[in-house]
Amino acid sequence: MLYIIVYKVDRNMRVISSSELRSNLKKYLDLAANEQIIIQRGRNETFVLTKQEYLEPDEDLKRAVTAQQLMPGIVSDVREAYRKRRR
Repeated sequence: MLYIIVYKVDRNMRVISSSELRSNLKKYLDLAANEQIIIQRGRNETFVLTKQEYLEPDEDLKRAVTAQQLMPGIVSDVREAYRKRRR
């Protein structure tokens, strides 16, 4: 399989190597406060360093359900779909 990864690089994003990050960690942590830092490790691994923002709870979050609350509905939907398929 061939995977092609495309990055949109804009002026608020930097692409650096993992060795560059190790050498200048403080610098890139400071920069990550205002922009995304893309860290390329070898040919196949890529990471994003960004500042984590605290998100205020909003209406969507207030309506959220846990996995335990969601599971009974999923089970019943799967059973119903299976019954319809067997007919």
